[in-house]
Order: sequence, then structure tokens, then C-alpha cells
Amino acid sequence: MLKRIIALVKKEFIIIWRDPKSRMLIVIPPLMQLFIFAYAMTMEVRNIDVAVLDRANTLESRELISRFENSRWFRKFVFVKNENELRKQIETQKSHMALEISNDFSVKIKNGKGADVQVITDGRQTNTAAIAGSYASEIINNYSQELSKTNASELNFQTRSWYNENLEYIYYTLASLVVLLAMVITLLLTSLSIARERELGTFDQLIVSPCTPFEILTGKTIAPMGIALSLSIFMALIAVIHFKMPFRGSIILYLISTVVAILSITGVGLFVSALSKTQQQAILGAFTFQTPASLLSGFISPIEDMPKFFQYLTYLDPLRFYMVIGKGIFFKNMPLHDVLINIIPLCIIALVTLSAAMWLFNKQLD
Repeated sequence: MLKRIIALVKKEFIIIWRDPKSRMLIVIPPLMQLFIFAYAMTMEVRNIDVAVLDRANTLESRELISRFENSRWFRKFVFVKNENELRKQIETQKSHMALEISNDFSVKIKNGKGADVQVITDGRQTNTAAIAGSYASEIINNYSQELSKTNASELNFQTRSWYNENLEYIYYTLASLVVLLAMVITLLLTSLSIARERELGTFDQLIVSPCTPFEILTGKTIAPMGIALSLSIFMALIAVIHFKMPFRGSIILYLISTVVAILSITGVGLFVSALSKTQQQAILGAFTFQTPASLLSGFISPIEDMPKFFQYLTYLDPLRFYMVIGKGIFFKNMPLHDVLINIIPLCIIALVTLSAAMWLFNKQLD
């Protein structure tokens, strides 16, 4: 049996490697996506253009504006003369934010009263508006605290971020991308395996061979898993070496978790492949699973913010648990106990999906 399985694994590697389309499909797109998404897909907002209406035009107002000008978040400042010009800057999206300072700004400051500053953001770009508004609030609050140093009740506070001290959003993106692209590669390779045999007309030859259905599925599991695991490790090395991403956890735990996660996704791919008669159907089936799995993994929005029904649905998604393990091992040296809490559901999903693929494969043979 071992010799037959090894022969099937060799056959799968040869088929994938000899097909130019398959070679390009499993190597070039994941690496391109890793670099493109790492640089382009970011929730961090910088280079914000600001329209400024300074009615006071005093030392205090200019000092506040200089805080914005010296900030790394803001880029270009357009000084307008009236509200119409300010409104036009926002309406035409030439400025992402507007800063309006009242004409009695300095007088109220000197009298110890609350001075008026209005920050206007473009609500059509919700994410940019929210983040730009928080940047502005931080700058104004810091300036306000400096003006009120004589207040004995002033509270001193510090904000610190753990695990990603400098809040580098690219680190979060890379840790998630390595997980997502591992799923894409595994799902694509396994979903095409049986469908390719049917489309090429070699499936009947495989059935009449001495190999049992278990041996056939095992042979079609090992090859895609080996390729997906190799590419996952390679992408993780790129993240650490090229992007200088910290890796604080155990390499052995990360490899074991990756193998189990890939195995659970392999079961889904084989199930899709057993259902499909052509490679086109297999690709569509893989895409049908891939998109909801990515959305439910917690990559785009926290699982806690989802409706209750979808929170329960995420327990069926292997990416949910692999995402926690990946980011935990990368960023904070996740201990063995916490890793096992997420590996056990992955093992259950792998057992269920592989069993379902075996059952469907046997049923079709009958």
C-alpha cells in the first residue's frame, strides 16, 4: 500500500509540475498577492490633505495649525478665506479634512474659557473620516493639555500598544495574508485534483488500478499539502526577512499548526473536487468557499462585531482558528495551551471534511 501511495504522490507532483498553467498558478499569484496586498491593503491613513479656515490668525491659532503641519499623518494644507471655499474643498474631495478656528480663539484661551475649533471630515469615506478625526482629536487634546498645565487636577496618561508597539499595520496584514494565501493554494490544488482526472479522461484508469479509494485520496492529499506547506513557509520567511516582521513564537508549533490547518482545508478541496466534473466547476466551487471563509475569519472585521448567527458560523471555518494561531505565534509567543485550544477544532474540521470527501468519493465509485 505504501508503494502505491508513493507512486500516486509522485504522479501528482509530476502532473502539477509538467503543466505550465499549474506551475504559474501555484507560485506566481500567491507571491504577487503577498507583496501587493502587504503594501496596498492597509487601513492606516496617511497623507491627509487639509483645508484650513483660520478666522483668528493669531499666535495661538498658528501654533495649533503648526502641530498639524508637523504631524506625519497630514500632507498638504490649503488655507481658505471663507466657508464657501472650505465647503468647495470638501465637496470636490481636494481635501479630506477641514479645520475651522473661530475668530475669538485666542481671546477665550487667555480668559481661561473653552475656545472653539471645528474639525470637518468627509463622511463619504467612512474609514478615512473616522481615523482622520481621531488624529485631529489627539493633536488638539495634546495642545489643550499644554495650555492648561497650571490646572492641578490635570491627569497624566500614556498610551502603549502591546505586541505591535509601533502599530505597524503591514505586520497585521502580513500575518493574515500568509494564512489566507495558504488556504487559497491548498484549496485550489486539491479542488482541481480529481476534477482534472475526469476532464483529461484518466479518472477511469485510476479507478481500475490496484489502488483503493483511500490510497487514491491519500495520494491526492499529500502532494498539494507538501506544495502548500512549502509555499507557506516561504511566504513566512519573506515576511520575516524582507518586511522585517517579528517572529516571537515557536517555529515547531507554527509548523504543526500549519500542517493541521492545511489538512482541514484539504478535506474541503477534495470534497469540492469530488463534486465537480470539470476544472472550471472546481474553481467556482473553491471560490464559493473561499470568499465566505475569508470574511468569517476575522481578517476584515472582528468576529465579536458580527451578528450572533455569523459568530456561531465561524466555528465551521478553519481560517478562524488558524488566523488566531498565526498572529498569536508571530506577535506574542502564544503558549502551547492556547495553541492547542485552536488546533483541536482544526483537527475536528479536518476529520469531518476528509471523511465527507471519502464518503462522496466512494459513493460516486459505486
